[in-house]
Amino acid sequence: MPVRTPLLAVVSGPPATGKTTLAREFARHLGCPAIIRDEIKQGLAMNRPGHDPDGSDPLNIPAMAAFFATITVLLRAGSTVVAEAAFQDRLWRPGLEPLTTFADLRIIRCTAPAPTIAWRITDRARTDSHRAAHGDKVLLADMEAGVYDPDQFVPISLDAPNLLVDTSDGYAPGMEIQRFLLQPEHEEGAS
Repeated sequence: MPVRTPLLAVVSGPPATGKTTLAREFARHLGCPAIIRDEIKQGLAMNRPGHDPDGSDPLNIPAMAAFFATITVLLRAGSTVVAEAAFQDRLWRPGLEPLTTFADLRIIRCTAPAPTIAWRITDRARTDSHRAAHGDKVLLADMEAGVYDPDQFVPISLDAPNLLVDTSDGYAPGMEIQRFLLQPEHEEGAS
């Protein structure tokens, strides 16, 4: 029986654009693991009392290393993987690029209007105690002060099929997204 190259579905975008919710839906639809970078970081923060998620957060590097190590192990074992993180190009491309030698990369970039992002950040900072390691309150303050603009997000620049998804009206992976994820490698990707 022939073995297909495993799919690596990368769900990217600025904070609070619906990446985690959408990644979990993709994984459920595909029947594969979802590796969520923020959950790894939160697990690290649980073992560091008094952790402060400031701009030079010392947990970012070990969280990224654990994230890529986990994805690599799963892909090398032949598993399709949904990977979710912000994936700003400069920081994340060096970790993603080597994976393209043994995985079929698809990039989904989530977007939402700024008021939706602000509402989501406010809501999760207020209701989700597991978000303490991620600096949502600082991000919200930056948005209110005008020093953070989600439109300044720099998407991944790898040569791979990519799809922009507006999550402001829900998270159900529609037929367009499912076709995008499951199209054969040799077909053209959406941009």
